[in-house]
Amino acid sequence: MKARAWFESIDKPDSRYSLDEVIYTCPKTGSLLQVNHDLELLKQKSAEDWKSLFKKRATTQVHGQISGVWSKKEWVLPDLPEEHIVTMGEGYSALFQSERLNRLFKQADLRVKLSGNSHTGSFKDLGMTVLVSQVKSMIAQGKPIHAVACASTGDTSAALAAYAAHADIPAIILLPAGKISIAQLIQPVANGATVLALDTDFDGCMKIVKQLTATPEIYLANSMNSLRIEGQKTVGIEVVEQMNWEVPDWFVIPGGNLGNVSALGNGLLMLKALGLINKLPRIAVAQAQKANPLYLSFLNEFDKLTPVTAGETQASAIRIGDPVSYPKAVKTLREFNGVVGQATEAELSEASALADLSGLFCDPHTGVALAVLQKLQADKTIRPDESVVVISTANGLKFTDFKTGYHRNTLPEVEAKQMNRPVEVKATLEAVKAAVMSKIEEFKK
Repeated sequence: MKARAWFESIDKPDSRYSLDEVIYTCPKTGSLLQVNHDLELLKQKSAEDWKSLFKKRATTQVHGQISGVWSKKEWVLPDLPEEHIVTMGEGYSALFQSERLNRLFKQADLRVKLSGNSHTGSFKDLGMTVLVSQVKSMIAQGKPIHAVACASTGDTSAALAAYAAHADIPAIILLPAGKISIAQLIQPVANGATVLALDTDFDGCMKIVKQLTATPEIYLANSMNSLRIEGQKTVGIEVVEQMNWEVPDWFVIPGGNLGNVSALGNGLLMLKALGLINKLPRIAVAQAQKANPLYLSFLNEFDKLTPVTAGETQASAIRIGDPVSYPKAVKTLREFNGVVGQATEAELSEASALADLSGLFCDPHTGVALAVLQKLQADKTIRPDESVVVISTANGLKFTDFKTGYHRNTLPEVEAKQMNRPVEVKATLEAVKAAVMSKIEEFKK
């Protein structure tokens, strides 16, 4: 079996383009592209055979790494020569579950997919391994690509810089000055990327990077490039695989530029089309109230997107007012009977802190998703007996200022209910015992 894949317009299926072309939108319609696969060829292998193959590959190394993305190569980039794969061991992240998490969030079956447990600390690695691998292959074929570039709120820049450095390809990063965490900023700097801090927000950076990459010599690495979506779609496939091919009732996922929403949907649709699952879950997209264009559109039944000026939010990676992947996100939500919710700064901070009590160390974007879960529980959209998977998109260690500010009770608009400060006591056994017993009694409550 020789699998095949190509670019295709999302609203004109007969418009096909090679994955080797430097192209991001359909020349005929101007719409976004998606990567489509020859499902009839893939159906030549049975669902059980695919499951068996994926299980076998869970211990198979690619260039010395075990990759959750490249274990699904036929479903991602089937034509890519193996020697051009650029991997850093992405994917196969933990699906966290605990009785205390269920109890804290009053959900019988709640799991958190820890996509931030990856090389650069975010789910963006899943898409960047695919995009950079394809670029490496295109350069090997003689395409005149001199650099890859992206606009970023932090995580995309870290992933692009790392994978481009690994592939020996120059990376250009456009960031909004002063609007990302130091932990995120230092990653592309350390990896040798050209980092440009612009006096604008993410949407302004995105506008300029699209103009910059109008020339084929600089390749666009943002999620409007469908190659990114192909890698990111494996997150849903991986979750179902980890659940022994059972489908949860709900996925809840943070939404900023909205490529991750369509990626999640694409992976699940592929599972169903190839017979590995027989039903689809529902999807809830979670946005920060201060950057909520999809939520506002949802309130009007997705009549249109009205861009907003994104405000200051702790969820900086989704501080996006004009998401480029909006059309794909809407298409996905309609296919999955989806909903959209929003969370205030106080709500996202409290949800993140509450989850941390189960052993997690939640980034603020996971806090947004968990807060929206609580709201959907409250209005009975999500029942307490339904199974829910929250996609955690980044590692909390990238946001130590957020965590420190919470437990010092200094975050704007937040009154920290779970605040936990170090207790200063005298260096005597009696003083230590008294402090310990006080905390134990507090814990029992």
